[in-house]
Amino acid sequence: MTEVLLVATDRPQFGVLASAVRKFEALGARVHLAGSFPMDAEGVPEELAKVGLAGVHQLPRNLKHRSQALRRRAGKSPRGLRLWMQIGRDSWLRARARRADVLVALDPSAVYTVWRLAEYNRTAPAKFGLTPALKAVEELQEQGGPAAPRSSVLPPLHAVARDVRRSVDNLPAQLVRAATPRPVMRSGVGARLWRSAVTAPGMPVRVRAATSRYVAEGMQWAGRTSGAALTLADAAARIPDLKLRSDLYYEGAMQEIRKGLSPRNLGKAVAAHLALADAEYAKGRTDDAAEAVNRALFLHFHRVLHIDQLSSPLAKDAEGFVAPLYRSQAYQALSRPRGRKVPAAPAPTDRPLRLLVATSANDNFLHLIKEHFADHPGVELRYLDLAANKHLKRISWAAPRMLKDRLSDGASDYQEEVERLMRPHLDWADTVFLEWAAGPAGMLTTIDPGDTRIVVRLHSYEAFTRWPHMTDFSRVDDLVFVAPHVKDLTASLVPMLRGEQAPRFHVLDNAMDLTGFNRPKPAEARFNLGLVGISQVAKDPKWAVDVLERVRKHDERYRLILVGGDMDPRTSQATREYRREFDRLIAPLEESGAVVKLGPTDDVPSKLVEIGTILSSSVREGCHVGLMEGAASGAVPVVRDWPFYAGKPNSARTLYPEGWVVASPAEAAERILKVTATEEAWHAAGELATEHALTVWDWPVVQKHFEKLFLEEN
Repeated sequence: MTEVLLVATDRPQFGVLASAVRKFEALGARVHLAGSFPMDAEGVPEELAKVGLAGVHQLPRNLKHRSQALRRRAGKSPRGLRLWMQIGRDSWLRARARRADVLVALDPSAVYTVWRLAEYNRTAPAKFGLTPALKAVEELQEQGGPAAPRSSVLPPLHAVARDVRRSVDNLPAQLVRAATPRPVMRSGVGARLWRSAVTAPGMPVRVRAATSRYVAEGMQWAGRTSGAALTLADAAARIPDLKLRSDLYYEGAMQEIRKGLSPRNLGKAVAAHLALADAEYAKGRTDDAAEAVNRALFLHFHRVLHIDQLSSPLAKDAEGFVAPLYRSQAYQALSRPRGRKVPAAPAPTDRPLRLLVATSANDNFLHLIKEHFADHPGVELRYLDLAANKHLKRISWAAPRMLKDRLSDGASDYQEEVERLMRPHLDWADTVFLEWAAGPAGMLTTIDPGDTRIVVRLHSYEAFTRWPHMTDFSRVDDLVFVAPHVKDLTASLVPMLRGEQAPRFHVLDNAMDLTGFNRPKPAEARFNLGLVGISQVAKDPKWAVDVLERVRKHDERYRLILVGGDMDPRTSQATREYRREFDRLIAPLEESGAVVKLGPTDDVPSKLVEIGTILSSSVREGCHVGLMEGAASGAVPVVRDWPFYAGKPNSARTLYPEGWVVASPAEAAERILKVTATEEAWHAAGELATEHALTVWDWPVVQKHFEKLFLEEN
């Protein structure tokens, strides 16, 4: 005789139940019902008697006999888990569940209880609903009856290897949350098996998607971030609907990104969005195509991958990394150069050049340029901070609207708004100098600038973002880089910069007033290593600590002085983790005085007086202003061969004089010990550094290059 156990939390439809029981009996099965609904309510005993059940049991209906702590916890739990807390100790239920051949949940809140009972009786299929239960009984009969009963000794939870596909066969997606409370995901076995459930063949698309989301939610709660991401990706790979597939890949990637991890399925996520974009573009749905491209770019150039890590996919193969973007038909359409109707007019000869210097909030490297050209007899200067005007700020960073415009054939609402807000500035200016090749560059190149010359400066940060891929460089006349290696990287990333309509390239050093840094240093500064700027993971100050510990093995007078604000842990989880590790690393060194943190300052020259060796510990840089200022102060430069660019045609080794750049912390320590071995040697090396800085990077030298750029190279 086959034993069937039904579990119900809500009062069942007795007519339907009676019909099902007759079918069970026809198959040679006896049916028992355990219910937490009130079985003594008016009319219920009579109805139950008509059903023909082999046994009926009233389950506990509350937790009044349990501890107050458990009652509080139950109040915050999902209904399914709360029910298990209420009835899980019931001896009749547990004994009957061990002897059952089929376990059946009659309503959503009973699903978790049946799932738990299936842990104790691994031979009994667990089903939701009467129809799947009848099918399970039929299958048992075809197999020759139920399996031999197992020992009533319960295995430990961590050793239970449940067949998830069997246990949740045909479980509706909206009920998965009830069947997968978060504690289940703490078990490695449970997490792996639930992850495998989302790949079961024959599952309806919407059910598979919802199931994967609920399972991922539980895994995330249990601290299994990668498991959550893989669950969503596994489901996505089996879903033909392009929109739903891309959504699941996106959600999985973001699970890992929020934890500071580089998504292992990043390529598949980007490919899914590009496939969706191509399909929507082919149908003429440019808005939907633009949204898909926007998501692809957002993932592909997320700061967690490129900025908040010690490396980046761009370091290995920049051109290969962006190749999937440019194979997309939709992306090819939006990245096509639109050009300009007329070339930029030459600089006027009968009046001063009208120069518009523009940026969005960040004018850190503009002060000397603005001051110089504001007083230049051949220039009439205006300054525009796009972030200071709410309308300009809004359109400057409106990535989705930019992309929609680029995919449209004619004028768009966005283009019209850019025209209205920017045309007065373009009509006034002969030349626009736009600082940072970021959002505002994409915005400005949405429209034809007329005969106004457009000059954009790209530092380093922008190359690691999506913005250069959203800028129409055919409408930029001159693109200024701060270093040759940044130029090389950017050109390898953006095909338009290698085409016929590419702008002219220039490499100009940052505008820096270095004369004020050359101040006398006390003798004890010889033993002070300095690092200016530690606010980004890319600065990698742990490398500097490694160097410090090596030189201190020879002489404990060496110290490391850190100038600048700390990394902001709110930036990302990746930044938070690095900051935590770094703080832990230097805590004992700070306590002993070997590391001194000066914090942010508005007077860097005075802090550099105490520093005898200036370090660049970064994994990548544009030109590293802090190091250049340190060199101007007479500190001996020791530059890490920035790993991102090491070995490439242009790198730290081609940017700085021979001897400054080192390959490892050991080589850095060797250089420091050699150069600071005597006060005379240290002073001599410092004087050479100052001479180089003032003759190459100081503003009186660099300003001539900017004058040539604006006034002569039109």
